[in-house]
Amino acid sequence: MPSRDKILASVRKSLNVPAGDLARRLQAEARISARARGTVPARATVTGGDAVVAFVARLKAAAVTVAEAAHLSDVPKLAAEYLRDNNLPARLRMGAEQDFSGLPWAPLEIATGRAEATDEVAIAKAFAGVAETGTLVLTSGADNPTTLNFLPETQIVVIRAGDVVGGYEQAWDRLRAAGAMPRTVNWISGPSRTADIEQTIVMGAHGPRRLHVILTS
Repeated sequence: MPSRDKILASVRKSLNVPAGDLARRLQAEARISARARGTVPARATVTGGDAVVAFVARLKAAAVTVAEAAHLSDVPKLAAEYLRDNNLPARLRMGAEQDFSGLPWAPLEIATGRAEATDEVAIAKAFAGVAETGTLVLTSGADNPTTLNFLPETQIVVIRAGDVVGGYEQAWDRLRAAGAMPRTVNWISGPSRTADIEQTIVMGAHGPRRLHVILTS
C-alpha cells in the first residue's frame, strides 16, 4: 500500500469513516464548491475610495513609503525621484514582459528578467492590494518573476487604485476570475523584518529592507 493510502486509511480509521463513503465525499465536494465565507472583520468591507485610503494608511503604518501617480506614465519619474532621495543607484530590474517596460525610463538603466544577486532595486506590479492589512498581492510569471520580491534590498511596487479591495476574500475572487492560478502568489505586508533575536526588529531579514509603493489611477 502506498504511503499516501496508508495515511488516508489511518485518518479514516480515527474518524470511523469507511472507505468509499460516497455521501460524505459529495458533502465535502459541495462544501468546497460553495466557498462559504467565514467571519469578515468590518475593516475588510470597505470599498472604492475608502478602501484606497485605508490601504495607504496601513501601508505607511507598516513602514512602507507611498507616492501617488496621476497616470502610469508618471511612474518612471517617481521611481527616479525615490532612488535619488534614498541615494540608490539609478538602475532597476523588472520583469521581461511587464506592461510598463515600454515607458520612458531614461536616464534610468533598466534590466529585465529574473533578479540577480547583484541587483539592488527591483520594480514589480501588484495584482491587487488588500485594504484590511495594507497587503500587496503579487503573482508570478514572466512579467513578475518571484525573485523580484526577495533578492534586491529595495523593492518598488506599482499598483492601480482600482485593484485595491477590502479583504483577502475579494483578492482571491479576483485571482480565480483571472483564469489559471499562477504558480506563486506572494502576499507582502511591508518590508521584510524579524525580531527572532532578543526581540529586536531587524529589517531585510528575508527580503527587501525597503518597500516603496507607487499608486496609480
